Amino acid sequence: MVYRRFSIGITLRILGISLAIFLAIWLYLSQGLLLAPAILTFVVLLLAGEMVYYVNSINHKLARFLDSIRFTDFSSSFTSDSKMGGSFREVNKAFNEVMEVFKQTRAEKEEQMLFLQVIIQHINTGIISFNAEGKIGVINNAAKHLLQIPQFRDISDLGKLSVKLLQEIMEMKPGQRISFKVNPGLHLIIQSTSLKMGGQSWTLLSFQNINAELQSNELEAWQNLTKVLRHEIMNSITPISSLVESLRTILDEDSYVQKEGMLIKKDGFQDIQEGLDTIANRSKGLVNFVNAYRDYTNIPIPKKESVPVKSLFENVLGLMKEDLKSKEVSIQTEIMPEDLEVLCDPDQISMILINLIKNASESLQNQADRQIWLKAVGQGDLGTQIMVEDKGPGIVPEALERIFVPFYTTKKTGSGIGLAISRQIMNLHRGSLTVSSDPDRKTIFSLNFR
Repeated sequence: MVYRRFSIGITLRILGISLAIFLAIWLYLSQGLLLAPAILTFVVLLLAGEMVYYVNSINHKLARFLDSIRFTDFSSSFTSDSKMGGSFREVNKAFNEVMEVFKQTRAEKEEQMLFLQVIIQHINTGIISFNAEGKIGVINNAAKHLLQIPQFRDISDLGKLSVKLLQEIMEMKPGQRISFKVNPGLHLIIQSTSLKMGGQSWTLLSFQNINAELQSNELEAWQNLTKVLRHEIMNSITPISSLVESLRTILDEDSYVQKEGMLIKKDGFQDIQEGLDTIANRSKGLVNFVNAYRDYTNIPIPKKESVPVKSLFENVLGLMKEDLKSKEVSIQTEIMPEDLEVLCDPDQISMILINLIKNASESLQNQADRQIWLKAVGQGDLGTQIMVEDKGPGIVPEALERIFVPFYTTKKTGSGIGLAISRQIMNLHRGSLTVSSDPDRKTIFSLNFR
């Protein structure tokens, strides 16, 4: 409506100017008058000046309005000029209403920003953001308390706390999560996220000290380990102690003193032999248990290198060729892409794959379909996944939660230490070993490399 009135106003002024010019020319040429055309010429100049003022006025208001938006200055107001008519009063009213909406929107955003800043400063997780040049954008109180770095203005200042920590953070990819122990009292979980703000690329880091939680878990782990050790040792010591008492009784009852020495009855002698054999077997079992525990607690640090997955698979299958052949088990391999590589300790990962394939082949002994799938998939920034899949009887849900617990086993023979060692090796690789099983359909063990 405003723009329609503006167009009508311009049209009327142009018509008025045109009519005055035509009338001045007609009076001069037809009637030979001079004064009237002069007056009409003066009127034309007034109308032209008024029209320029009329147009410029709305242009100035538009320019002021756009500048206010551009520079986020919403304090301006637009007043009506009584000379400009009702259409301009409507324009001024519309501008003022729009400015008020912008002002309210800006106030709401400022309130939301303030609220967000208060939340960031009060959460227990440390938050730090920095741009491509390393300049710190946001750092909350939790981060300052955790890191204890004075004058923390650049991400490179993190090197004052730990040069290695700074290096680890600068090498992090968006979405990656790492664990880093700074000192005995500070064990950090750090997660990285990337974002764009104000035309710049920013990295957002979250820090959380899990030292107290680790200490609690460590205490619980020691308690669980003590229970396991006590259980295994008592299972061996109790029968040995009982047998020793029985052997002493046999010696007392079935032995006789003679001049040449001691005489033992045949039945008593056989009982002593059996008892000693039992003691020897239980002692051997206890020694094997201790050796298994030693293996679990003495895994060396991985010597990582970039290894083609194809050569890794070929090496494992070459080592297991005869064993799989004797059990009539076949293996299908699948690598996507074919030139996929993984950063790992090839000897340690080969040991995991051999253990998983061996377990899978043993589970297939009563199956008609004795086939195992060995797969590897590259997932870009998410890392690499290697899977060992079989269609054996699977693992029941109750056992699924415990198969990685040291010394727990569902097999009649075995130490129950293989999967526990395999998971620890993957933890040392900063990866994970997981399992999913659908009983009587399929079981998949996954090695996840980040």
